Amino acid sequence: MSSLVWVELDAEIPNHNLQEIKAVNNFQGLQCAVVKSNAYGHGVKEIVPLLTKADWLAVNSLDEGLEVRAIEPVKPILLLGYVPFERLDEVRCANLRMVIYNRETLDFISEMEPSDQIFRLHIKVETGTWRQGILPENVLTMAKQINEIPGVLLDGIYTHFANIEDTLNHSYAEKQLAIFKKVVEDLKLNNLLPPVIHTACTAATILFAKTHFSMIRTGIGLYGLWPSRETRLSAESMNSTLPDLKPVLSWKTKIVQIKEAPEGSFIGYGCSYKTPRITKIAVLPVGYADGYRRSLASNAWVLVKGKRARIIGRICMNLCMIDITDIQGVQLEEDVVLLGESGEDIISAEMLADWMGTINYEAVTGISSLLPRILKKEGV
Repeated sequence: MSSLVWVELDAEIPNHNLQEIKAVNNFQGLQCAVVKSNAYGHGVKEIVPLLTKADWLAVNSLDEGLEVRAIEPVKPILLLGYVPFERLDEVRCANLRMVIYNRETLDFISEMEPSDQIFRLHIKVETGTWRQGILPENVLTMAKQINEIPGVLLDGIYTHFANIEDTLNHSYAEKQLAIFKKVVEDLKLNNLLPPVIHTACTAATILFAKTHFSMIRTGIGLYGLWPSRETRLSAESMNSTLPDLKPVLSWKTKIVQIKEAPEGSFIGYGCSYKTPRITKIAVLPVGYADGYRRSLASNAWVLVKGKRARIIGRICMNLCMIDITDIQGVQLEEDVVLLGESGEDIISAEMLADWMGTINYEAVTGISSLLPRILKKEGV
């Protein structure tokens, strides 16, 4: 390994996690793997070819969609984010599906030159998250308009839950689901119900079979991470079969200098840490430019030879320091685990997120896309 900071990916785990989540409530429909934001920081170019068990893929932006289409020429790819008017033809040409929730976008599509290729649209229903989405009372009208435009197909309808992960009380999600079901029933009565109906993120998939419909969207769980502690507690309290989720990602670096600082030395910028004793320091070539956040300063631990070493002083743009005084035999260029396992200890994404003051989603997604992603297979 020539790089000083890198990410390792277990190539066998993504499909394992997909199957585990699908098996929780014996779901038999389509599974959409969400690979937006550089596959949640894991590396889209590395992750997408591994997802042989996924039926669909989902991204946020058109540029992400085009990147994934270049890797995966066959599977349906759903764009969850907004597409500018002037780039709508790229969606059609690349055979991407897209979410629609603005009448203006539909008006623009209706005025475009006809093509042999079909626009496949998914209506996003606003049920109470108040991000993207069309109000429930306007869905039927939009569906009728889509049905009248040549070369345009209503391929799906969906919504997204606002409060299903971070709570043990799912009454708000129940209200959202009831609103969505009413919209589905109205479309069905008017013979406009599309073939793909989806509401279930990872948490919803695990907790409530009634959210599954014809497709589930697997995001954070694909990468072996639980959406939240509350999701796991809810699953346990329901006596559900818990999926055996395994983290895909490890984040590592190497020691680039070792030196001894006298008692009373100030470490790093701002003199924020003062050594209480003679301290052996190891310098790591990783910092906030790599996604190792400043909030980790004097607040986090890494693993060296399977033992915990504390971050001391502030996190720099490209460097940070650790205390290795009590770890014997540490050498220059020794591997250091920032996130993952070493020996019998582990730094989990949840631990790292707690130290950062955020959630596991942000901890992994924030890892710089410039760092190399290395695929590991069994025995290799």
